[in-house]
Amino acid sequence: MKKMYSLLTTGLIASSLLLSACGSDSTDDSGSSSAEGDKITLEVYQGKVEIKDQFEEMIKSYEQENPNVEIKFTAVGGGTDYLGSLKTKFSSGDEPEIFSVAGPSEAEQFTDYLADLSDTESAKLALDGTLAAVTEGDQVLGLPYNQEGYGYIYNKAIFKDAGIDPSTIKTYDDLKSVVETLDSKKEELGIEAVFALAAKEKWVIGNHLANVYLAPEFNNNVLEAYDAKTVTFEKGDELQQMLDLQVKYSIQPTLNVDYSQQVEQYFSLGQVAMIQQGNWVFPSIEQMDPELAQNIGVLPIPVEGNEGSIPVGVPNYWAVNKNKDEEVVQAAKDFLDWMNTSEVGKDTVVTKFNFIPAYEGYDASKIADPLSKDIYEYSTNGNTIGWVFAGYPSNAWGDILGANMQKYIAGEMTWEDVINDSIQKWEEPRN
Repeated sequence: MKKMYSLLTTGLIASSLLLSACGSDSTDDSGSSSAEGDKITLEVYQGKVEIKDQFEEMIKSYEQENPNVEIKFTAVGGGTDYLGSLKTKFSSGDEPEIFSVAGPSEAEQFTDYLADLSDTESAKLALDGTLAAVTEGDQVLGLPYNQEGYGYIYNKAIFKDAGIDPSTIKTYDDLKSVVETLDSKKEELGIEAVFALAAKEKWVIGNHLANVYLAPEFNNNVLEAYDAKTVTFEKGDELQQMLDLQVKYSIQPTLNVDYSQQVEQYFSLGQVAMIQQGNWVFPSIEQMDPELAQNIGVLPIPVEGNEGSIPVGVPNYWAVNKNKDEEVVQAAKDFLDWMNTSEVGKDTVVTKFNFIPAYEGYDASKIADPLSKDIYEYSTNGNTIGWVFAGYPSNAWGDILGANMQKYIAGEMTWEDVINDSIQKWEEPRN
């Protein structure tokens, strides 16, 4: 990371200084101790609510092996703004020992708190490229959760009934032809529409869909995007084309379809053939229909020059609060290493979290769900597109682009205005 400087608000910093000066019953004079005698308490604060139960079960195993450590796990998400809640937590002085950041833009905002993790076993075992977004010089400021990938999740049974071989879909024209075939057989297939586009969610279109067409502009490199003064939308016409295709053949109105409806209602109940999502939807689909969950796959979102590739990246990084006592910082590092290297930790990560490993030393045969298997195969074969949306000027830019795309769908904005306004909003914080 080339320019790691704090963007925390003056109020946040001032609040932290005030709390440090006034003292607190829960901290020592340094404002950083989580140790009570020989007992060390660690709070893990992160945004994946879907792994809460599994994580807490894993913690029990760690605490049994390490009776001097007590771990509190807090999951914030499911509609709650994780980043906002994390900032509030820091500004209140109730700083967690372990927390998460999503790429360089978020890491930049917490640079005053990020411990160097380059001496951990996890950092040494991290797969090539997975640390790039959180590396500054010789320092490693985060450890990857996992790898994730996304594209079009499709119902294999519906494709089979329609006589469609998914391996033949390479280009936009291939996909368009398949979509038209599925649409013409809706009644026969028992589906309401081909897609369920969750256009109510700005991140679905402004982060994930747009990323496919912005990544080539930055050579699939998140740091190039992070350092870019502007964005030109070189493949803006392709982005518009793909958005139009999804909107036309989707459950209507797309602006009313949210993530939960898209995954749990329309796709999991067999009402549509495809949704634009990633491997993180598997637990929800499995809960709704275990049989369907074992009969789904991932198709690439076609983009000229990157046919047959899907976006794969690290969605979040574990960070350790360097302002805690030295023994607490070390205990936090030890726990993360245990999670990524012990047999109990690794088994939990793959079979309970349903994560795609981001480290060496894992048994890939244990990857249980079909979506993760597909994505792991794309990744190991090098058929990937970068997650440059993690390098957007700020977390808000994806929402800005997504909101503009929503206005385009509603007929309230021309595509030209979508592009021009989004370029302007990219350049403002960079210049």
